[in-house]
Amino acid sequence: MNLDFPQVGMEFAYGFFHYGMGVLCDIHFRIRVSGGEHLPRRGGFIVAANHASLLDPPIVGAQLPRQVAAFARKSLWKGGIASWWLTIVGVIPVDRDGGSDVRAIRRVLQALKQEKGIILFPEGTRSRTGEMGTFKAGLGMLVAATQVPVVPCFLRGTYAAWPSERKWPRRGAKISLHIGLPLRFDDVPNNRDGWRRIAGDMEETVRVLGQGAPG
Repeated sequence: MNLDFPQVGMEFAYGFFHYGMGVLCDIHFRIRVSGGEHLPRRGGFIVAANHASLLDPPIVGAQLPRQVAAFARKSLWKGGIASWWLTIVGVIPVDRDGGSDVRAIRRVLQALKQEKGIILFPEGTRSRTGEMGTFKAGLGMLVAATQVPVVPCFLRGTYAAWPSERKWPRRGAKISLHIGLPLRFDDVPNNRDGWRRIAGDMEETVRVLGQGAPG
């Protein structure tokens, strides 16, 4: 992994937009990253992060030096440039109307097999207050099924930069991304109790990471 030019190891379109998003983040925000050395250098992995703003997915993606894929609701694919962009950078559409989305699960497994990362925001939705909510068991289900390392991440400042009630983000906001040591759950059973245990452990890890991280 080339830490100076990580885009070299990425697919061309993703690397192009990864670089561009990084430049935009540098222009509009003061972003500091700590713990980057904890990110696995090889193999598939899952990122579990808190979620308080629309800024969270692009900032995490732009600041991690490896190619990752995130989820977005299927209804966002309405044609036009936005749909083209979502597809070309590898965003995984998911059906949030209920039931298991088999196609999305296959896309996740394919990405992990290609040694990419998957970004998850296990709270399921953005925080309306900036406070971190409860992690849902879906995180545990995916971790137990794939047996890849889980990287805890804590985002600070994105809620202040762009809370849900604002139409546009605040420029110059101070944002930090804190990356923790990867965790493995190889010994946890792949059942509902195991999924809840994984989600609970990761929630506590991300909370502690946030409490100990400098502002």
